[in-house]
Amino acid sequence: MMFLKAQKNNVEFRPHFKTHQSLEIGKWYKELGVDKITVSSLEMAQYFSTEWKDITVAFPVNILEIETINQLSEKIMLNILVESIETARFLTQNAKNKIGIYLKIDVGYNRTGLSHTSTQQINEILNEISNCAALDFKGFLTHAGHTYKCRTKEEILSIHNTSRKILTDLKAKYIDRYPGLIISIGDTPSCSVVDDFSGIDEIRPGNFVFYDLTQHQIGSCSIDQIAVAMACPIVSIHADRNEIVIYGGGVHFSKERLETDNQGTIYGTVVEQLEQGWGEPVSGMYLKSLSQEHGIVSVPESLIRKYKIGDLLYILPVHSCMTANEMKSYYCNAEIITRL
Repeated sequence: MMFLKAQKNNVEFRPHFKTHQSLEIGKWYKELGVDKITVSSLEMAQYFSTEWKDITVAFPVNILEIETINQLSEKIMLNILVESIETARFLTQNAKNKIGIYLKIDVGYNRTGLSHTSTQQINEILNEISNCAALDFKGFLTHAGHTYKCRTKEEILSIHNTSRKILTDLKAKYIDRYPGLIISIGDTPSCSVVDDFSGIDEIRPGNFVFYDLTQHQIGSCSIDQIAVAMACPIVSIHADRNEIVIYGGGVHFSKERLETDNQGTIYGTVVEQLEQGWGEPVSGMYLKSLSQEHGIVSVPESLIRKYKIGDLLYILPVHSCMTANEMKSYYCNAEIITRL
């Protein structure tokens, strides 16, 4: 669906692979015709470089990894993010091969990136880049991560429209100097609910491949569109307090959580186990607390006798990117799918 949306809006589709981190899953994209991807680390870029030859590392450059940058850029089109004159200067002095450069712009998330009003800084970086034949300025890139705090489509659209205005204004300002520059956005909430990408050249969503409970709460997806669940064995049952202990803690789910009206803080939702996959959420069953290896599941009194030690509970994660990062492999259609 995301691929078709990109086609319909005539924008480049450069999906982020940090969510699944799997060459096998990546090949599903390739079968659709996707030939450019996004990752979050050079290690990930190395892993995917066996199949993909145009990769953007959507994380500010770590100059201590210059050797890896030079090795990768020798064999693929490597694009990296710059947001300081110091980094730009280091690259002009140490880059050995052609490298694509994006300037990271902060559109309100306040995590990383240059302010769009920092004209002097932007010009200094662009002037520095122009001094090095190996560095090719590609355009302006952002991640509106504050959409993850939204709870309505209208809130997401408001952030998207603000981000688009910031980036299109920047493009208009520099397009004469750099006729080929593009603007790139990347958050899944915006890419899921927005229908009009006018002015945008590229989208880089990643979480949409699985979605999760956060995306459902935001309104990016329906519950049946969540495509990953953690299978956790029951190791203890405490019927006196209507709780089940699972082997599934912070090292499996991370400690991402949601605040809900009915259940308070949750770390995952239990879904019914089917012969093939899983079904609807089990009413009243949720992951209520985590420690390193332990997870505590709250269970309705009417259901506690249904389970026994050794049973598996299927749990939808709050944040699939973090959970998938801990899984190391996937079980899909009776086959093991490997990942980085």
